[in-house]
Amino acid sequence: MASIKGVSLDEIIARGSIGEGDVLRLRSACYGAGSITADEAEDLLRLDAHCATQVRSWPDFLLEVITDYIVAQAEPEGYVNSDNADWLIARLAPNGRVESRIGVEILVNVIDRARWSPERLVRFALAQVRDAVITGTGPLRAGSNGATGFVTEGEVELLRRILYAFGGDGNVAVTRAEAEALFDINDAIADGEPNPAWTDLFVKAIANVVMAASSYAVPTREEALRREAWLDEESDMSPLAILKGVLELPSLLNSYRLRTREEAALDRLERQRIELVVNEQITEGEAQWLAERIGHDGRLTPGEVALIAYLEKESPAIHPELRALVSRLAA
Repeated sequence: MASIKGVSLDEIIARGSIGEGDVLRLRSACYGAGSITADEAEDLLRLDAHCATQVRSWPDFLLEVITDYIVAQAEPEGYVNSDNADWLIARLAPNGRVESRIGVEILVNVIDRARWSPERLVRFALAQVRDAVITGTGPLRAGSNGATGFVTEGEVELLRRILYAFGGDGNVAVTRAEAEALFDINDAIADGEPNPAWTDLFVKAIANVVMAASSYAVPTREEALRREAWLDEESDMSPLAILKGVLELPSLLNSYRLRTREEAALDRLERQRIELVVNEQITEGEAQWLAERIGHDGRLTPGEVALIAYLEKESPAIHPELRALVSRLAA
């Protein structure tokens, strides 16, 4: 019989509902002992999956206790390594996709709380949004009619949260893995109604990769990817108005500067240290990959048009391959 410190989970599952008293008893059991085991964490997730009726306090408790287990109790403390990431993905998505909103929130919270986590975890979190956009299904599209080819305001802000979380407190450039997920979403919505919040985030995130690939020191992700005020003030959301808003974004050269050799060497050492801790390589957005990926299918999406226009307007001293691409496409 499954139980946690004397609290029977089988009884709760048989009842099919989680009440306030259950949450209080489980909270006391989990935190009174100071820690929980991997089996107990898995049992809590199983309890969530089997009980459709839940009090409001349950999702917050589950989010808190699973995050604490992965980040603060499992070794290495404060980090998520590749083994722990695989464990979490397997428990949240046994069929390959997260099926509950709380599962998505746990993913984002773990990435946010950890000092660093494997790319596979952020890639998996971003994939939940990408799949919602492409298939129109999943917990992010609960209650929708299954329509595809668009990204919602809520999904854009979730993407921003995921990118913020993976960046941590340091000045970490958007990785190739993250950029690939954003490009996939951008391709999927190319023929839909323009979404200014998406265009704002896409341009800033890919510009971040461009600048990092061109040997620039990047700002924090909060600075680089923050939502602009014009998105809440502008009433005209036509493609031309969105492009105008993008062209009025803060100058790249106010936030990015060329790295010194010493800074580049220190960045490499820090990246190698993190890779050793989490046991997974960090992918960088190389200039050649970017040059091949932008407009890869022979046409520019609205997001890519805005990106090229912004880079052409700013005219930073970027990698020669990217400079040639921007000049050719802008023409």
